[in-house]
Amino acid sequence: MKTDFTKSTKELIDGLKNICAQYGLGNDGNEFKIITQVFLYKFMNDKFGYELEQIDSRFKGVLNWEMVATKLPTDDYEKILRKLPPSTAKLKKEHYLSHLFNNQNTKNFAKLFDSTLLDISVSNAEIFSVNTANNAKIVLFDELTQFLTDSSQRDDFAKALVNQLVNFSFHDIFDQKFDFFSTIFEYLIKDYNKDGGGKYAEYYTPHAVAKIMAAILVDKPVKNVTVYDPSAGSGTLLMNVAHQIGEQNCSIYSQDISQKSSGMLRLNLILNNLVHSIQNIIQGNTISNPYFRDGSSLKKFDYIISNPPFKLDFSDFHASLDSTSLDSRFFAGIPTIPKKDKDQMAIYLLFMQHIIASLASDGKAAIVVPTGFLTGSGIANKIRKNLVDSGYLLGVVLMPKNIFATTGTNVSVVFIDKSKQHKDVTLVDASKLGEIVKEGKNQKTLLSESDEQQIIEAFLDRSSSGIAKVVDFKMIADRNYSWAPGHFLIQKPEEQAISKEKFQKEVGFLIRQISADLDEITALKISLAKNLKAIGHEL
Repeated sequence: MKTDFTKSTKELIDGLKNICAQYGLGNDGNEFKIITQVFLYKFMNDKFGYELEQIDSRFKGVLNWEMVATKLPTDDYEKILRKLPPSTAKLKKEHYLSHLFNNQNTKNFAKLFDSTLLDISVSNAEIFSVNTANNAKIVLFDELTQFLTDSSQRDDFAKALVNQLVNFSFHDIFDQKFDFFSTIFEYLIKDYNKDGGGKYAEYYTPHAVAKIMAAILVDKPVKNVTVYDPSAGSGTLLMNVAHQIGEQNCSIYSQDISQKSSGMLRLNLILNNLVHSIQNIIQGNTISNPYFRDGSSLKKFDYIISNPPFKLDFSDFHASLDSTSLDSRFFAGIPTIPKKDKDQMAIYLLFMQHIIASLASDGKAAIVVPTGFLTGSGIANKIRKNLVDSGYLLGVVLMPKNIFATTGTNVSVVFIDKSKQHKDVTLVDASKLGEIVKEGKNQKTLLSESDEQQIIEAFLDRSSSGIAKVVDFKMIADRNYSWAPGHFLIQKPEEQAISKEKFQKEVGFLIRQISADLDEITALKISLAKNLKAIGHEL
């Protein structure tokens, strides 16, 4: 059933995109809002009907719950609304999709469509609104037909959207869990999350990397904990941690400067039964104006997970940053403004310091960093020294190159644990794992489930074997606080016989790597030849 429903859900999304294209909104800046909000309206309409069936016997087994609900006396209807779980939007009878469908031939139908969505937003604002750092509320829905410039087409556009929705139902999948909805969510936003979609928004974190981070970060059962991401993007990392902990056992907190990303995260929370945390989604600048505070100090969190932007021009608010404020947040310093290439300012160093300052006294954190951080000088070295000397560094995983298809930067994951003072660190070199594939014009390394498990087990085992090495902090300090696995002897696994199939797979992997490198060399030769020819030379 899951496979069939995944297919039909993707067909629904594709159908909505086709409608936008037919009305001139394909690849328009507002297409994202239309697709995600219409999808969300349908999801909430069907979830409402599903919950009615759970709490009132009059709805069990009926083919048309809207018809039954419409005939209910007002007092009975109000009683049912009071019984609904907080995660379900409270709908009026005129909010139903069936009401829109039955009235689509009325005059000014586009206005009816827009006003219906807006009224749902207002009626449920306290639960479903995203807050800004200035305490303004961003409600669920916009006036979607207004994005169509030609007003004469708006009624037909609204009708087309409604008719796309009526032959589809979410009813049978509300008991599904994270892995199912994560697939749907990724498909829903795949065309709208290029390079994160905002100034601070994430490069889309690969699902495999997010799973590894969550599994290592939360390696035992916990309850009633807080989870924070100061650059949340669409919430890939937060959803994986919440799933690892159990959605009912944690509260999510996030901040991101991008309104678009905050909208994606809200949708992600709704799909994954984390509506109770929507009030903790904040749209705002984490570095210049961190929202979550206890008085004049930063709020402390049990778990922090983040893939912050690495390089970004923050010269517009650089002067406002103070290393002595908010518990001396930037203890290692604030990167200077370069004379050239301001967009190369290492803002991730500020996020790292903010995360350390925001971590509870027994908290844990996992942070994606450019691999250059492991050996970098200046502020990077001061952060590494602080984490080693304090005993808070738990470990480092060096990821394969091209694990992110959208950036050529090699990445690693740093794990911090304040629950006790450690005397050594686990360094995992996973750089040789995975399979290289083509994704558009880019190369990408994909980790298999066995690769993921190998990394997780190597880290949590905390012993020197295979791809892992446990290194004493004194050895780290003696090497200028380098965390690079290559600076330490990584023990080779004992030689053992391997099957013919495994041998062929490994040889095939090496051939693909060599082929990919040759492709890059050929492309560079062609580019060089063109450039030389352009300046009047011939190879």
